Amino acid sequence: MLEKRKLGSTNLEVSVLALGGLPLSTVWAKGAGSEIIRRAAELGINFIDTAPSYHDSESVIGEALRKLDAEFYIGTKLGRLPAQDYRPQDKEFLRRELNDSLKRLNRSKVDIVYIHEPDRPEFYQWWSNSDTYDGAVMEMLAQAREAGKLDFIGLGGTTTLEMARLVKSGKFDVVLSAFQYSLLWREAEYSVFPAAAEQKMGLIAGSPLQQGALAKIYYHDIVEEPMRWLSAPRRKQFMELYELVHDCGIPLPELALRFVLSNPLVTSVLTGVDSVERLENNVESAMKGPLPAELLEKLKNIYDLVPFRPFGEPFSLSFAENIKAIEEARKKAEAAKK
Repeated sequence: MLEKRKLGSTNLEVSVLALGGLPLSTVWAKGAGSEIIRRAAELGINFIDTAPSYHDSESVIGEALRKLDAEFYIGTKLGRLPAQDYRPQDKEFLRRELNDSLKRLNRSKVDIVYIHEPDRPEFYQWWSNSDTYDGAVMEMLAQAREAGKLDFIGLGGTTTLEMARLVKSGKFDVVLSAFQYSLLWREAEYSVFPAAAEQKMGLIAGSPLQQGALAKIYYHDIVEEPMRWLSAPRRKQFMELYELVHDCGIPLPELALRFVLSNPLVTSVLTGVDSVERLENNVESAMKGPLPAELLEKLKNIYDLVPFRPFGEPFSLSFAENIKAIEEARKKAEAAKK
């Protein structure tokens, strides 16, 4: 069974591998979400992360858990897209949003409610005072916790410096850091991770495969016909990583997942899967444990070739092979709304 770790100063003992909610939606999993959740329970996963903006993920999870005799910790979020329709400083609006999430999840309470993207004011203006991080959302969450609708308050973001400042405020119990800690992108370890350790906060890492960039070897897009956004140092870095994958004999997705799990500061890693087969592969990888120190050192040397993101590199890397898949997912999401 999967190892469980205490989530910071909370009383939650969570599996080191957790389910990311977005791929469980019918847009991605095509109806397999319930089966994935059932199999996850059998494999020892006891933690699911979701959000109201993840298509119908909350409803899929709620229906699956209604039929399943298994205990899961659930974290969901405040904040959904399109952001322009959201009212982040309206306490009653936020209360209705949380109640709607609980209804979709078929629960009277959840274990964690994260503020979604508090580090990106271009999405949501959460704070009435951005120095002290006060606002309607904090008042509502405190009241909801007192009413028994949630246990812990978390942060879920995708940047580093502002996230670290939020963590240092001491107002939150858990931090979910996505897209900033993986084999080749590690900016969170300079700021978010030390801040979380200092505050004794639970730390959840999202996107260990860097939104698919580390899910496979993109030989054509890196070596044969490099993508236009690919800087020379990044291309060299990818090529050295691919050479190491060949030499060590560990598949790239397993290497990427086990790398994140090797960090003792990380409590749990989100795995986003849209099939039982992919879930089983990730659990099998996680069960192998941390990577050897010698291999971690070689990976550090490769990371050091490009320690920070080059100017002009897209946040979500667009390889020719996955552009089509992203476009198809977007079309399915639009069709599901009609």
